[in-house]
Amino acid sequence: MAGKPKLHYFKARGRMETIRWLLAAAGIEFEEQYIQSKADLEKLRQDGFLLFQQVPMVEIDGMKLAQTRAILNYIAEKYNLGGKDIKQRALIDMYCEGTMDLNEMIIHLPFKPADQKEKETTAIIEKATDRYFPVYEKALKDHGQDFLVGNQLSRADIQLLEAILATEELKADVLSKFPLLKALKTRLSNIPNIKKFLEPGSPRKSPPDEKMIAEAIKAFQ
Repeated sequence: MAGKPKLHYFKARGRMETIRWLLAAAGIEFEEQYIQSKADLEKLRQDGFLLFQQVPMVEIDGMKLAQTRAILNYIAEKYNLGGKDIKQRALIDMYCEGTMDLNEMIIHLPFKPADQKEKETTAIIEKATDRYFPVYEKALKDHGQDFLVGNQLSRADIQLLEAILATEELKADVLSKFPLLKALKTRLSNIPNIKKFLEPGSPRKSPPDEKMIAEAIKAFQ
């Protein structure tokens, strides 16, 4: 029997958090090997574990997978979160690319100079409410189903929920004009595996603080 997936990353959200979300939603327990110093990162590189010399990296099914999208695609396919056919997969990929664009802006926000953070935060909220959330609201309205694609839970729903919660940390009422997204958020948050992941003490990571940011910067210097 295969062991638990092992995640190699910092003790922070970053690009590994979506991977944590997907595994948790699928009900898969995993281990984490935290990178706490530049030496930890260099050892992974020297041992030949990092295909492109960078993390995230996930050990799963005898493989050492690199590149966030490749890892997410594998997990989605393995645990039936990737759609039933090629058309569903295309829709899921399209929606996920949007949420990943939004998440990428949020990931970079803590690393911005202090005098730019307010402006950047405003820009993120504007893009979320003008560009991204309207797309998902319309999709739910057009097909009238409980999930974004195929009327079943997929990585598109999971990654959207992650993005919604991260954006709400910047502006609590960001969904005020999106009633269907608000309802989706409630439905998804009550799915047992996701509900467990949202509880205190789960592998879900908190928003990055100054210590986390400093450790990440030090490891890459």
